[in-house]
Amino acid sequence: MSNNTPTPRVGDVRPSQLMFTYGVGALVDLPKLSVIVTGLEDWPVNPEYTHPINESRLLQAVQYHLHNVEKLLAPPVVPDTGAQPDPTDPSYYVGVPVATFPRWMVCPHCRILAPLSSGLFQLDENLFRMDETCYRHANCNKSKNPEVLPARFLSACEKGHLDDFPWIDFVHRNEPCNLPMLSLIEHGPSGEARDLEVRCENCKSQRRLSEAFGQENREKLPKCKGRRPHLRDYESEPCQNNIRAITLGASNTWFPVSLSTIGIPVSADIIMQLIEENWGVYKAVTAPAIVAFMRTVGQLGRLSQYTDERIYQAIEQYRQNQATGSTREAKPDLKTPEWKIFTEHNPALNSDEFRLRAVQVPAKFAGLIKQVVLVERLREVTALVGFTRIDSGGEMTDELDVPTSIAPLSRAQPTWVPASEVRGEGIFIRFDEQKVAEWAHRAAIQEASAEFFAAHKQWCENRGIEKPENSFPGMRYALIHSFSHALMRQLSLECGYSAASIRERIYAQPGTETCEPMAGLLIYTSAPDSEGTLGGLVSLGETDTLGLHIAQALESAHLCANDPLCAEHLPAAQGHTIHAAACHACLFAPETSCEKGNRYLDRAMLVPTVEKDLRHFFGQS
Repeated sequence: MSNNTPTPRVGDVRPSQLMFTYGVGALVDLPKLSVIVTGLEDWPVNPEYTHPINESRLLQAVQYHLHNVEKLLAPPVVPDTGAQPDPTDPSYYVGVPVATFPRWMVCPHCRILAPLSSGLFQLDENLFRMDETCYRHANCNKSKNPEVLPARFLSACEKGHLDDFPWIDFVHRNEPCNLPMLSLIEHGPSGEARDLEVRCENCKSQRRLSEAFGQENREKLPKCKGRRPHLRDYESEPCQNNIRAITLGASNTWFPVSLSTIGIPVSADIIMQLIEENWGVYKAVTAPAIVAFMRTVGQLGRLSQYTDERIYQAIEQYRQNQATGSTREAKPDLKTPEWKIFTEHNPALNSDEFRLRAVQVPAKFAGLIKQVVLVERLREVTALVGFTRIDSGGEMTDELDVPTSIAPLSRAQPTWVPASEVRGEGIFIRFDEQKVAEWAHRAAIQEASAEFFAAHKQWCENRGIEKPENSFPGMRYALIHSFSHALMRQLSLECGYSAASIRERIYAQPGTETCEPMAGLLIYTSAPDSEGTLGGLVSLGETDTLGLHIAQALESAHLCANDPLCAEHLPAAQGHTIHAAACHACLFAPETSCEKGNRYLDRAMLVPTVEKDLRHFFGQS
């Protein structure tokens, strides 16, 4: 491999993946190890490898939950020079820190099962080939120094705690053993729990792993110890939950709790926009003389066309707006300012980071859709504020009401949180408010609302989410959400981007004394590259093209490959599902695309189905 060819490092992930897949507390599978991403205290905060991300609205939203946070930081990144990794270079060790987890290992040859603290396993570290780093069983009686594997079973609880599976207590049924020596025996090739048996070679106790799974068996498992391996400690308050056995690599091991916003201009004044974009630099300016010094060293960038006094006045004005605009105790609103920017689409606000262009509404849908705006350039910023295990409760609450079971990112209150920014493009569609209001008052929609709320309420009660009425999005949301999924599926076939790379942002509320009603959606795609995406999605938003795709999306929603079962599906009163006529064959979207985990969907709200003909919105114009 030539020196000009980039050399991927073991465990390389994109910054955006640290927000959605491999954040603090998440497990990462390396070639021969399993590790957990540790807390923020261990992360390097070096200006050479990390930089602040400036987005004041998102910072205010984060501060509403984490009052001590002062800034948003991008994860540490080492520039790729294309050279081979050099362990003698300090930058070789820069990155997101991890620790080995689980701590119990099993030898694939002699089947011995023991923790790393037993001293039976030794770390074989290869600094020049990190993919070869592993633990070995030095005294195995069936092979010479074989590599050992992480134990495949863990324990977790709904409060975000995670621990090694209680192997010793489990096999001995909480009875004492003076010298436990465990083995993990396979009785079949499937690798399933029913074919695995843990055995104590000392007292001959044995037990099948299948006895650790299921609700009835969970009641027999011990109480959670409140362990937080990503912070290397235990919860100060005792945990009252019984542990739940989970497998290594299970999808419910880690769910992020994150906040995101679309970066919008703070004013039509270009100088204020530039200060907003670079506030991390300009907030240190306390006198005109500092502006003059920054000019001499070339730190003003595009602001250099203005006088020192004008720049200083603008900085002070921005600082005052921040101080009076919100407090850390006041609940901020992320979506309403975005809604206003999109619906007003003022050309004076266009810039290199944010650019809008209004187009005509497709004639066929002019009675139902009021406005279409092409977002030719946008910037999305996401910040991680915590995570959950077992259930992704964050999808069920209001965007700013994080679940009570959220696990922390650090032992102490953090002063910063990791964030990422991506750039892209999108299509904004606004529905006619009068038509939506009339639709929402139909008797059939009121009946559907009661069905959805019953399922929503039971789902929340099953997971300990209080006041379910506060987090119920309503039928307006279900309508726009269903339309969004139908259109995303159609656009992904034409725009050149995969379905998983297209996302939605729903604006749906009936209106209050302080907020105007909203009924619209933004379908967008983004990329971490500084240039963003290439315009494939925006090109489909032109009037005639968009009209064709909306018509095709609605046509596809009439029938599903799983009909009539799909069309007959109702929101489950037991709280297992919160969707009606929707499934993987018609409306479900990839996890990265949907903001509500494929809940609150019903294609009968768009068009007639084989089961229902009274709920549809389209066709009434």
